Amino acid sequence: MGLPERSLDRTASKCLSLLRELLDSFHPRDFAVRLWDGSALEPGPGRPARFTLAIRNPSALRTLFLSPDELSLGEAYVHGDIDVEGEIGAVFRLADHLARHRPGVGQRLQWARQLYALPGADQSSRFLRRPRIGGRLHSISRDRKAVTYHYDVSNDFYALWLDRRMVYSCGYFSTPQDDIDTAQERKLDLVCRKLRLRPGERLLDIGCGWGGLLIHAARRYGVEGVGITVSRPQADFANAKIREAGLYERCRVELSEYREMEGAGFFDKIASIGMVEHVGVSGLSGYFRRAFGMLRPGGAFLNQGIACNPAWPPPPGPSFSDHYVFPDGELPPVSSTLRAAEEEGFEVRDLENLREHYVLTLLRWRARLEARVDAALRIAGERIYRIWRLYLAGAAYTFSTGKNNVFQALLVKPDGGRSGLPLTREDWYRQSPSGC
Repeated sequence: MGLPERSLDRTASKCLSLLRELLDSFHPRDFAVRLWDGSALEPGPGRPARFTLAIRNPSALRTLFLSPDELSLGEAYVHGDIDVEGEIGAVFRLADHLARHRPGVGQRLQWARQLYALPGADQSSRFLRRPRIGGRLHSISRDRKAVTYHYDVSNDFYALWLDRRMVYSCGYFSTPQDDIDTAQERKLDLVCRKLRLRPGERLLDIGCGWGGLLIHAARRYGVEGVGITVSRPQADFANAKIREAGLYERCRVELSEYREMEGAGFFDKIASIGMVEHVGVSGLSGYFRRAFGMLRPGGAFLNQGIACNPAWPPPPGPSFSDHYVFPDGELPPVSSTLRAAEEEGFEVRDLENLREHYVLTLLRWRARLEARVDAALRIAGERIYRIWRLYLAGAAYTFSTGKNNVFQALLVKPDGGRSGLPLTREDWYRQSPSGC
């Protein structure tokens, strides 16, 4: 139900007053706010608007004032109650401000009286594609459902904004001007160099995605590789690319989960790039125990994953990403991950933080998605497009502020007291077989 036009005009006027009160402590105010009737709150004096926060209906004010947590703000954007015109990445400083703002009881009661007089949202069509995942947390069956929810959106959708190899993890930039294809090839080569891959070695890629690392390692370093994923579209895509590259005798991708793998000491090297986030804190010991068992003595394991920064407490309220992007995902601090690895017998030989590289990667991905909006809407629909635009922009902000980090850890299974490694990292930075 809506309000008569003149009532809406009066409502907009009251809402502008509320917005001025709410945003009075936000400095510098480098954005504009436009209400459903065209009335607007302009940026602070002498400041151009980096974005305009468009409030499409009165019910959205309830979210901004009464429940401004990450999930409710994200849902308001995905539903179209709130829109961001311009630089969406700039809106997250405002979102942090709203989430932290805690007015007194008297002020909240005053706002509530005015806000609950506004028309409510139509709830009949407000359900997003939330995952329906049952079973014990981080069981094989539940993890399979959670991972496929994320990755089975559509190969075509991911192809719109990933690089040409479909590498879905942090790139490695030599300059901020590098394009995404260059950065991802450099990252693949860095992983191969850190593992010191040699022709004929057996490589396992846990959570191999669309097969980019596996193909690169087989083609440029001569390894025999196995990749595993629980996403059938990924496995089908990767195996098609392997056949296209003429590498089907040297590598393959299997539809499998790491806990289902057999073969003690079978692999010389293991890589896991951006998969450990799905394991969960309770599963870290088992994850490293299984990897340790599959490696030969002296073998190396390159584990890359996102980690929270313990100095930044999580924002209040539920996470938008947990609900709509990475269900059941967990980001323990790197200290917890490394401790679990060490307790299972691994020796930590190198650790590199790629946080700034992930900011650049996420910005590239978001720009590519926005540039292909028409195709994204046709392939996946508006809600999926808005979920991913918001997620990529928010993730870039989170990494840029240091709230999250992404680490590459090189782990070795000792062979007695021998690590099998040279004294320096010098060979990592020589000219590689790929010419990167």
